[in-house]
Amino acid sequence: MLKIAIPNKGSLSESAVTMLKECGYRVRRDTKELVITDVDNDIEFFYLRPRDIAVYVGSGTLHAGITGRDLLLDSQAEAIEIMPLGFASSTFRFAARPNTAADVRDLGGKRIATSYPGLVRAHLGKHDVEAEVVRLDGAVETSITLGVADVIADVVETGTTLRNQGLETFGAPILHSEAVLVARHDDAELPGLRVLARRLGGVVTARTYVLVDYDVRAELVDEACAITPGLESPTVSPLHDRGYVAVRSMVKRQGVNRVMDALYELGARGILVTEIRACRL
Repeated sequence: MLKIAIPNKGSLSESAVTMLKECGYRVRRDTKELVITDVDNDIEFFYLRPRDIAVYVGSGTLHAGITGRDLLLDSQAEAIEIMPLGFASSTFRFAARPNTAADVRDLGGKRIATSYPGLVRAHLGKHDVEAEVVRLDGAVETSITLGVADVIADVVETGTTLRNQGLETFGAPILHSEAVLVARHDDAELPGLRVLARRLGGVVTARTYVLVDYDVRAELVDEACAITPGLESPTVSPLHDRGYVAVRSMVKRQGVNRVMDALYELGARGILVTEIRACRL
């Protein structure tokens, strides 16, 4: 039976559970449930602290798990990223008071506070920078005010919290993170894990694309298909009126209204957009 780790709380948990439900797996109904057995799919789901998931997977205790890319890299566990899942996106950056530093190369000898010491040390090592990394469990923004650090490294969303502390980001982002499926290298080709990855990939694609249907004059079909090329090629079907054809194509959800505008200007009519619940490519 395949053993999969799921975040038990936090921003990763709800989205991961929703995604697995859309994949057809049994999920917990009560947050007090820590283990769920899905007999139909021959899988056990273990609800664990997000920071611990890569460690359990890397040790071979569990076959795979869903966690953040930042947590995977920070853990330095023997686990690899199988695929991104398209939610819980974040950017990990350095921040400090103005004029403290302009780049990672300016951090030599400084104290850097972070909740991700493994990730920060690895990044500093890539740039041959020697600095003191101070591990904190949270609220690293106040560490500079309290005199614990000169610089912080943390997840940055809007930057409001940093500005409230008189801090600003500098240099290139350390990491762009999101939720990922992780596994040990030796387990990546397990049949059950391949099925899980395929189902998750289908949901990611379904969330990325929509189906667009429309009618267009036959002589304009090539121009219309250039607007909606689809993944391989659109489906084109003749209509009862031989002067028209019906076209169906997958279009990226983001920007679909611009696509509809372009089709309408071309002369297409009956333009319909349909949600995709799941797919296999």
